[in-house]
Amino acid sequence: MHQHPIVASCRWLSLVTLLAAWVAPGMAEPLRENAAEPQAPDLATRKFGHDWPTFLGPHGDGKSKETGLDFDWPDAGPSIAWQAPLGVGYGGPSISRGRLFHFDRHGDHDRLTCRVAETGELLWSAAYPTGYADLLEYNNGPRCSPVVDGDRVYTFSSEGFLRCARVTDGDLMWQIDTAKQFNVVKNFFGVGSTPLVFGDYLIVNVGGGPPGGPSDVYAARGEERASGSGVVAFDKLRGTVAWKCADELASYASPVAAEIDGRPWCFVFARGGLVALNPLTGQIDFQYPWRAQMLESVNASSPVVVGDEVFISETYGPGSSLLRVRPGAFDVVWKDDPRTRRKSMQLHWNTAIQHDGYLYGSSGRHSNGAELRCIEWSTGNVRWNAGLLGRCSLLYADGHLINLSELGTLQVLKANPERYELMQSVLLQDADGEELLKPPAWTAPVLARGMLYVRGEDRLVCIDLAKQRAQSP
Repeated sequence: MHQHPIVASCRWLSLVTLLAAWVAPGMAEPLRENAAEPQAPDLATRKFGHDWPTFLGPHGDGKSKETGLDFDWPDAGPSIAWQAPLGVGYGGPSISRGRLFHFDRHGDHDRLTCRVAETGELLWSAAYPTGYADLLEYNNGPRCSPVVDGDRVYTFSSEGFLRCARVTDGDLMWQIDTAKQFNVVKNFFGVGSTPLVFGDYLIVNVGGGPPGGPSDVYAARGEERASGSGVVAFDKLRGTVAWKCADELASYASPVAAEIDGRPWCFVFARGGLVALNPLTGQIDFQYPWRAQMLESVNASSPVVVGDEVFISETYGPGSSLLRVRPGAFDVVWKDDPRTRRKSMQLHWNTAIQHDGYLYGSSGRHSNGAELRCIEWSTGNVRWNAGLLGRCSLLYADGHLINLSELGTLQVLKANPERYELMQSVLLQDADGEELLKPPAWTAPVLARGMLYVRGEDRLVCIDLAKQRAQSP
């Protein structure tokens, strides 16, 4: 059994502190009245299936409950319902009540766009000025997916602006400059962790630092400084701080919520390792150090939670580990041997999919040498692997894995732990034979109400998989 030597407590804010935070530098006052608004009309004509309102879907696990999907494609590939050009960025779409939201960059502005999910018709867009420049010269657009909750949509920009807008027209309700308010150390690739809505809170992998601290991860040498704002929960309606905890720098993994033995949990795979906490209070149960020793390394794959077990993985050093958790403590079920290069799984920026006791994911740091791999959840033993795809992102639906290679190849596999069972493999093309998903295609596929959404470097493509047959329990 392992227990963190100091079970950290949440830094609860008094009413005076909350009021001070309301007008503190770096946090804008609400731009509109925050009273509850009438629910926006549902634009969806399809009454089957499910929405996909945030990164990795409604349960944060990359799995859809939709069934009856059409994977019997002609040689030319599936029928494309609609497509739309995109600006710069790596984030995926989110879908709620017939609306599709996307966040990208055009010139010196980030842009939040709302479309009719079934047709691609543009409803509105909202632009925000940005001056973000990537430290390692990757593109300068947003990395995070929009988060839709009721009549509000939240975005988190590459430079750390957290915003709340109305879904009906994009009007801005509130915004916070988290980098300024929490002295955030600028990361290699900016902000890349999609926030988590939990009850009344918006939980964010902020990675705050002390006043006067280093400005970027190089100056900080990748080490955290005491700040107590590694993870911050905001009142989702007002943007005020509810709680904050953890002396951690930010990572690119998104927070994941779960209920274990009747108690809520939140797991944040921060730069230094896993932080397990109570999302109602910010009370930390334990921290599990898990990171590579090299400075230029990141934790970017979100935790996978099944029952009372949590899987984490990275690709720069230690590999993967499975923990069994309980309040205040954890046991290591298994972990990769640090003395060998042979690891069970080395996830980079993709999150693995667990199904029926097996884990499927893209293992490898670089495109050359990356493998699609299946391992046993309980042991980490490798069941099979397949190369020549580059790094990939997965979605599970109806007994299948929808796999998008970073090179733009779209595949459908049977979720089969015995072997790599390929059903379909296509390069999507337009009528002129031009490839629609130009590399890098680093965004996980999205499925909502029978429609599959995939993006490449500069285009969003919608594929209708329902064919009037999709069903859901």
